[in-house]
Amino acid sequence: MISVLEGGAYLIKGTELIPDGPEALSQIKAKTGKEITREEAGEQTIAYNILKEHNTSGSMDKLKIKFDKLTSHDITFVGIIQTARASGLEKFPVPYVLTNCHNSLCAVGGTINEDDHMFGLTCAKKYGGVYVPPHQAVIHQFAREMLAGGGKMILGSDSHTRYGALGTMAMGEGGPELVKQLLNQTYDINMPGVVGVYLTGEPVKGVGPQDVALAIIGEVFASGYVKNKVMEFVGPGVGSLSADFRIGIDVMTTETTCLSSIWRTDDTIQEFYEIHGRKEEYKELNPGEVAYYDGMITIDLSTIKPMIAMPFHPSNTYTIEELNANLMDILDDVEKKAAVSLDGAVDFTLKNKVKNGKLLVDQGIIAGCAGGGFENICAAADIMRGSYIGSDGFTLSVYPASMPVYMELIKNGCAAALLETGAVMKTAFCGPCFGAGDTPANNAFSIRHSTRNFPNREGSKLQNGQISSVALMDARSIAATAANKGVLTAATDFDGTIGKYQYHFDANIYANRVFDSKGVADPQVEIQFGPNIKDWPAMTELPENLVLRVVSEIHDPVTTTDELIPSGETSSYRSNPLGLAEFTLSRKDPAYVGLAKDIQLAQKAIMEDKCPVEVKPELKDIMDVIKKNYPEVGRSNIGFGSTIFAVKPGDGSAREQAASCQKVLGGWANIANEYATKRYRSNLINWGMLPFLIQEGELPFQNKDYLFFPGIRKAVEEKADKIKAYKVGENGLAEFTLTLGELTDEERQIILKGCLINYNRV
Repeated sequence: MISVLEGGAYLIKGTELIPDGPEALSQIKAKTGKEITREEAGEQTIAYNILKEHNTSGSMDKLKIKFDKLTSHDITFVGIIQTARASGLEKFPVPYVLTNCHNSLCAVGGTINEDDHMFGLTCAKKYGGVYVPPHQAVIHQFAREMLAGGGKMILGSDSHTRYGALGTMAMGEGGPELVKQLLNQTYDINMPGVVGVYLTGEPVKGVGPQDVALAIIGEVFASGYVKNKVMEFVGPGVGSLSADFRIGIDVMTTETTCLSSIWRTDDTIQEFYEIHGRKEEYKELNPGEVAYYDGMITIDLSTIKPMIAMPFHPSNTYTIEELNANLMDILDDVEKKAAVSLDGAVDFTLKNKVKNGKLLVDQGIIAGCAGGGFENICAAADIMRGSYIGSDGFTLSVYPASMPVYMELIKNGCAAALLETGAVMKTAFCGPCFGAGDTPANNAFSIRHSTRNFPNREGSKLQNGQISSVALMDARSIAATAANKGVLTAATDFDGTIGKYQYHFDANIYANRVFDSKGVADPQVEIQFGPNIKDWPAMTELPENLVLRVVSEIHDPVTTTDELIPSGETSSYRSNPLGLAEFTLSRKDPAYVGLAKDIQLAQKAIMEDKCPVEVKPELKDIMDVIKKNYPEVGRSNIGFGSTIFAVKPGDGSAREQAASCQKVLGGWANIANEYATKRYRSNLINWGMLPFLIQEGELPFQNKDYLFFPGIRKAVEEKADKIKAYKVGENGLAEFTLTLGELTDEERQIILKGCLINYNRV
């Protein structure tokens, strides 16, 4: 059972909850003999104290964080380093690990993926970093094994940067935030709220970490209960969970839209560090005697049942038992939700997967930072022993999260047990999570222990009539389904033994294969570039006045980063800003790129000191209307570009390209009712884009309209509460109002300069 308190709560000695209310403080005094204020108790959370230790501002209201370590993968590190190089990078000031777990296939686009890898290796040598070659480890498993430390903070350019179970507060952000750290700048945020997750009981056999995680996501995502807050896991139930189990829950907290996570630590986590040869990194973490939380989620682990997140979001959750009992009704609801997500572009149904009252699955995947852990795969092997997936269409692929995990599975026989069933074992690779490996067939239904099941992610190309769908499940129930030859089955139906296996970490594979500079830079090293690795194009400062054309209008409840810039085959172009930009919104709104490039011609003309009307004649009528009210506006003080409207953009990955691709195509702004995540809004700001907000239900423009923003530069400089804008029409200017939300002084300067590169360039 999961329950969510409407208000805050106090936790006494880590074991007793008192909901906030008029009598709460007197109850605490009666139990502890001490008087305490809410503010004082708020300083007793684990999260508060880790943030305090890393804050450089002197104010716990306005934090300026410096992280202990950084990590990136091969979809993001080229752009990050190129940005930092353009801003004067000389060496990595903190340990920076470059892993290669996304562009590992090297199957698309000739040499370009491996060129990225060689770029990463030579940069690690030149600037003093760590380079993990392809197939050795997924980014987050390497970080758990080799980087995490009690009380430390890690910043990663991947949204699932979560190591809270190991006592490390980690955050996933867009690349520009890592650039700031590489340039000895800070991560600036308001003090986040802290929500407690109070665990009791222990899971029953067959229930795994993904089941607990999906239950939490299903409970809190829609309400935004933990949005941009820190989730702090406490309570006696923590002690009933293994380290792997905690890690499996923790990595999925990203899907709640929380900012970060942290767990209390104990002997189990101490043993984890000892197993990995890093016992000095362990630190016992517990909340203080009386800690105040801004919200509280309580979970009795013994009540959690095997879960499934149906297409097309991790929050679309049901128990497998509930799904099987109400199959056609739930599938009908899934189709209705899919019609919104897919804009009716294809006919989508899962009802044709029902045979004799049972839901048949086409594919199973256990992979990546969520599914590829040692215990998950051992449990899957035990459930499948003696079974065979058969020779029909069902397939099962298993990707251990690191080579050390793979080696141990070979040594203890679990790899052999899985291979005997007809499953396929593959190397460490994040591809199945974002559609670059084991892509399902058209109309196929895949169950995956991975992190996401967004539309347009697993090989779907709606404009080509292609659709596949993914449901998220735990490895245990995926194995039970595989053993049942693809009939959806909960692992609690398995009546055999699921063993407990001792893990032995062999560090030799890393010692012999991973390049570690030990923090020593070698300026003499020449960076190895490939023909696809391009510099960022020139970007101008924010002009005094702006004319923006709306080039996409999206009314889905949430727009994911996968829709803003699709993953999959586009990954090979991540190091080529102009090449990648051609894919922007390609699966959501194929007309976007053409419309954005069309209005960008006017801005390019201004940058070349030419007349924008000559390259874009329709602007003459637009400017004539503007000049009737603003005669002083002209070529010397105006800029042109594009904007999109989306109800709630930015759910999903940390990839900065969701914003930078718009910028490269001349984007100056987003207009939204709300931003789904802090990291997407930060990406917009760091690329010099205005993160406009407009009241829900108020949309005084539509796609392809021209908007005029007089005095926009002055409004940003002077911190205007409201931004005046106009829709430019044949009959004149129609005024409406926007806001920018809270911006730090540094963020305002980045926007004024046009992007983070310009802000830092000497």
